[in-house]
Amino acid sequence: MSIRRVCLALAVSISWLHAASRPNIIFILTDDLGYGDYGVFFQNLRKTKNDRKEPWHITPKLDQMAAEGLQLRHYYCPAPVCAPSRGSLLHGVHQGHANIRDNQFDRALGDNHTLATVLHEAGYSTAAIGKWGLQGNSKPGGTKSKGKKKQTAGDPNFWPAYPTKRGFDFFHGYVRHRDGHMHYPKEDKKELWENDREISADFDKCFTTDLFTARAKKWITDKKKTDPKKPFFLYLAYDTPHAILQLPPSPFPKEGLKWLGEKGKMINTAVGRKDSYMHPDYKNATWDHDGEPKTAEKSWPNVYQRYATNVRRIDDCVGDLLAHLKTLNIDENTLVVFTTDNGPSKESYLPEGYRPDFFNSFGPFDGIKRDVWELSLIHI
Repeated sequence: MSIRRVCLALAVSISWLHAASRPNIIFILTDDLGYGDYGVFFQNLRKTKNDRKEPWHITPKLDQMAAEGLQLRHYYCPAPVCAPSRGSLLHGVHQGHANIRDNQFDRALGDNHTLATVLHEAGYSTAAIGKWGLQGNSKPGGTKSKGKKKQTAGDPNFWPAYPTKRGFDFFHGYVRHRDGHMHYPKEDKKELWENDREISADFDKCFTTDLFTARAKKWITDKKKTDPKKPFFLYLAYDTPHAILQLPPSPFPKEGLKWLGEKGKMINTAVGRKDSYMHPDYKNATWDHDGEPKTAEKSWPNVYQRYATNVRRIDDCVGDLLAHLKTLNIDENTLVVFTTDNGPSKESYLPEGYRPDFFNSFGPFDGIKRDVWELSLIHI
């Protein structure tokens, strides 16, 4: 059965269609975000209705992006779970031709053309930043025998489908799928890789949504300085709002995210306490929990405050990235696509359970992640 991918596809500008140069391309992929989690598609309707039994959250930056660009609402994802959806996307093939199916975490992406190899051959600089999970030989501390020599699995030299072996010039992020279940590389003891180096020891209190955005901004800036005429393709794969629903350590900065490059303070939001900042719009939010207007409303359960904060953080990061393109004066020649991998989940990885029907993250459709119904997915 086909799984509907409703897409919000937004180009920062479509003037590049008439430009002599090739457009830069930024493809942003989130993890377990639902169609109904976006203001422009669903949450704004709940806000307008103002039914206190149906809480809402907002995505103002994504809404602005949608208003200025294109909304592609009739797309289908290739699979209802993470690994095959990403594998089919990167290979550009239907699941019938894909080598990653079911939810084969960390299986090697086939040695064939990818979005990156095709664009690389077209003269693009290419980068993957964020969650990968398609590398092969991924067990922590595991080894693989080759002749008489044992090889460490946690090493780009022995990961057969490491991003730089599948068309990407540069990689920064989580290699293993399960590392993306937690969002503080150093504190959660998860490996963070940049090309051939494991670098997590220097990344104190770096919340991955912020970290991956700041690193993307730096990579784009560096490319425009070193080779301003060469187009770039950036695959930016967030690992949120999936899994543990950790919170950022500090508010989103008014001046935007900055890459500081200092050991122990790599980005400007690496301050405060891990897993501590709740967005003020949701910190004291209440709802009509029992459908009885005469009784006092209750606070949102903590897990939903966390979820809304995670979505809002992605919204802030995307808005910051778009503003950065304007600062560099490349927004008129950059196509930005925003989407998610499979649809909303019912997992929190916390003691408190999470259900996607609190916000109706699936929007007007049936089914969630793992269901083969019309799923709630998005391109912007």
